[in-house]
Amino acid sequence: MEKPGLSAAVLLLLLGSFLSASSVNADTLLSAPLNVTIRELEVNSAVVTWEILEGDPVIGFAITQQKKDVRMLRFIQEVNTTTRSCALWDLDEDTEYIVHVQSISMGGSSPPSQPVVFRTPKESEKMESKSPNEVTMEEVGQAQLRAGELIIIVVVLVMWAGVIALFCRQYDIIKDNEPNNN
Repeated sequence: MEKPGLSAAVLLLLLGSFLSASSVNADTLLSAPLNVTIRELEVNSAVVTWEILEGDPVIGFAITQQKKDVRMLRFIQEVNTTTRSCALWDLDEDTEYIVHVQSISMGGSSPPSQPVVFRTPKESEKMESKSPNEVTMEEVGQAQLRAGELIIIVVVLVMWAGVIALFCRQYDIIKDNEPNNN
């Protein structure tokens, strides 16, 4: 019969080697996000989207955004694992950016995705790309704003006209009731 201390030591050794091997496998099994693309590219914003392999034990994502040829780096950590997109904001117009996405698990993070390089358009390019008959939501909002402003101005002017008419009527009544000093 074996000694109980020896079998417990062997069991602990096997358990320790299994745990260390499984933690190494968790890091190596986590793959970089795939099909990283830029959508909804605007003058000062964009949306980065990606996909992951089914079964990856992902608990979040890390997005790095960098201006090309500049040492500025923005790091965004996203914990929501149901969303496969992230909005990039406060971008400069006509500037090239590089974006990487990483998956994060309990055991660490995946390698970065393939870099995606994109350039934000100039404000003038966005205006030129619009066809002559195309109406943007901003223009619709401005037209509604102008109509609303016009209605408010007319209502205020009518109210002031009413106030002045009431004042004149009251003034005539007061003047008629006043005794003449002549």
